[in-house]
Amino acid sequence: MKTWFAYNWQVRDEWFEAFSVLPADELAKERTGGVGSILKTLFHIVDVELSWIRAIEGMEDWEPRFEEYESLERIKELSDACRKQIRDMLSTADAEKEQTVVQVPWHKGPLLYGEVLRHVIAHEIHHVGQLSVWAKELGIRRVSANVIDRGLGEVLLQEKSIRTLF
Repeated sequence: MKTWFAYNWQVRDEWFEAFSVLPADELAKERTGGVGSILKTLFHIVDVELSWIRAIEGMEDWEPRFEEYESLERIKELSDACRKQIRDMLSTADAEKEQTVVQVPWHKGPLLYGEVLRHVIAHEIHHVGQLSVWAKELGIRRVSANVIDRGLGEVLLQEKSIRTLF
């Protein structure tokens, strides 16, 4: 599961880089699909990831306001800061914890911790598809969705060899 978060974070960083060639007005321009603009969509991805993870960890929801992050650089800073928090929180996640029943304020029924993690992963992949469409329309480089050749297999092998030691 952690590998999929690492995948999403790599892809997200590549999108920040790909969109860095665009002027501010293109990034903020309201578009069809996504959350309305490139900036708002990137912000939404970060905000949703943090909200869900904090909720299943039993922490109070912290809702950053888009108005405080209206540039690509500021959203990247937010993404990096949130990633550190999330990485720390996920460091304790294991197969047993994935089966833990959790409750979040905005959902009426109980959920499984692992179910929420999978939802967060899928949510970002969903929105990245919209970013790809917009990049194509704008004639800029699109980020590969390929999982292979990202170094993630090496991480999995390391995790596997560590587990076999214990």
